[in-house]
Amino acid sequence: MEDRRALIVSTARDRGALAAVRALNSAGWTVGVGTPDGAGMVTASNACAHRHVVARPRGDGSAFVSGVQEAVRSGRYDIVFGAGDDWMAALAEFRDQIPAPVAHPRASAVRTALDKLELAEAAARAGLAAPRTVAGTPEALRFWIGPVVVKCREHWSPGQTRPHRIEAQRFDRPQEALGQLDRITASGARAVLQKPIDGSLSALVGLFHRGRLDGRVQQVSSRVYPTPNGVSTRAHTVPVDSALASRAEALLSDIGWEGLVELQFLLDEHGTPHLIDLNGRFYGSMALADAARPGLAHTWALRTLGEPAARLEDAPEGHRYVWGAGDVRRALVERRENLSQDLRETVLWGRGARHSVWDPRDMGPTRQLVLDRLGLPGRSPRT
Repeated sequence: MEDRRALIVSTARDRGALAAVRALNSAGWTVGVGTPDGAGMVTASNACAHRHVVARPRGDGSAFVSGVQEAVRSGRYDIVFGAGDDWMAALAEFRDQIPAPVAHPRASAVRTALDKLELAEAAARAGLAAPRTVAGTPEALRFWIGPVVVKCREHWSPGQTRPHRIEAQRFDRPQEALGQLDRITASGARAVLQKPIDGSLSALVGLFHRGRLDGRVQQVSSRVYPTPNGVSTRAHTVPVDSALASRAEALLSDIGWEGLVELQFLLDEHGTPHLIDLNGRFYGSMALADAARPGLAHTWALRTLGEPAARLEDAPEGHRYVWGAGDVRRALVERRENLSQDLRETVLWGRGARHSVWDPRDMGPTRQLVLDRLGLPGRSPRT
């Protein structure tokens, strides 16, 4: 394969970006990473050939665009990926100013995917269940009955100035949620109210191309952190639900999607999957997909560049994943049975599982996390 060069822009500790750097490198790509300080866990990987300083997309986006432009030119990259909602959305919004092909779909599709209210409406049109979702206003909250989840309607929009995302919160009584609603509004964001779904986390992953989802990976999470509505700390692959995948294809066609997608669901007590999120970028447990169905990042890149790329088969069941640090923190909170037993199960689950960070062949990211925890400097930034 001729030399191909990919740039990933992300935060310094993005586990999805780390999985993608490793996957693309193993497929023969030269990979560079841009982070706000040009350093961090992702850049410490042996698979990262070049490091760049790229500001987070905030305000008018000029600093972000300038950083991406300089990185692309100096690294001579063929394609650019964003890891994280804001990085992905900003690349889609400013793609005309980026001197390399952007892997993500057009901005209107990304906006719909990140808009919780529009996504719920699109899910209903496609025949997918989703939590009841309405615009978050004091009036709507006044008439809400029962527990409610208050979250940002979207995690990034052009002109955003708030430095961090505001995480969703659940409240047993609607009147308790007024403070969270005010906090979101005061930050310049919009809020939504959602009916909570009590159930286990699952996901359907694949590459959407010309109306079809291929390279499909379906996973179920047995542990999450923060408890009880966090991200996967343990997960495993299961057989693909063809009916669910068909409805997912209808959803993706409706919003005009193209490329990688991770659709997150909560399975209720009847086993019905309720769509709660659409991640169209490298996501936290992507290491599992790469272990079970190698080639997703590589094929996504080739298709973006118009290169020939074979269709990918479904991932087999039985592959396991663990985010070790997250599962230890979860065990310290949950203490299932007892703490020592919970920690023992974490160790046993990790044997033979794909880890999100730990890799004995690539110890740089783990070492960097330890240094960060100790407050010690890591590798000095370089381009």
